[in-house]
Amino acid sequence: MSVQERKERERAGRERLILATARELAEQQGWDAVTTRRLAERIEYSQPVLYSHFRGKREIIGAVALEGAAEMAAALRAAARAEDGPRERVAALARTYLDFAERNPAVYDAMFQLDGGLAFADEDTPEPLKDAFAALLESLGEVAGDGVHPGLFTETFWASLHGLATLTRAGRLPPEDTEPRVELLVDRLAMV
Repeated sequence: MSVQERKERERAGRERLILATARELAEQQGWDAVTTRRLAERIEYSQPVLYSHFRGKREIIGAVALEGAAEMAAALRAAARAEDGPRERVAALARTYLDFAERNPAVYDAMFQLDGGLAFADEDTPEPLKDAFAALLESLGEVAGDGVHPGLFTETFWASLHGLATLTRAGRLPPEDTEPRVELLVDRLAMV
């Protein structure tokens, strides 16, 4: 291994450590607790080392959002592959999405609530975000219905899931009714 390869591997390792620590701190104490000073203390690197990887908290949030999008896409695809029929796939997507949001609130916030400097619904949208949407579209496009644009249908379904996730987390919807909401969403919106 060349010196350059070793340095690149070490740099990638530091970057993974920064992001893992930011995620852990955000999940434990919220994103307000994630500062470069705290991150530097926790990972035992100086703040200039952090700034050599990320220009600030906004870029860290964006990087966490991209990681989260990749994780969500993988989870959605696995859930869809595990089911046989269209209705089962759509219900599995909905449950998996809501479960991801509940289990990873800080990551979910980085993806959809906070400014990570990422473009959405644009040609500059980063691939992990496009892929997370594609993971929904792959199964939802088949149930959109005649004359319904699959992308618009997927956006509407996604917006419904996002609303359920954020309202439940905020205590506006009782969590014990999540499954009936999923069933209603699948039966009425997806009509499968």
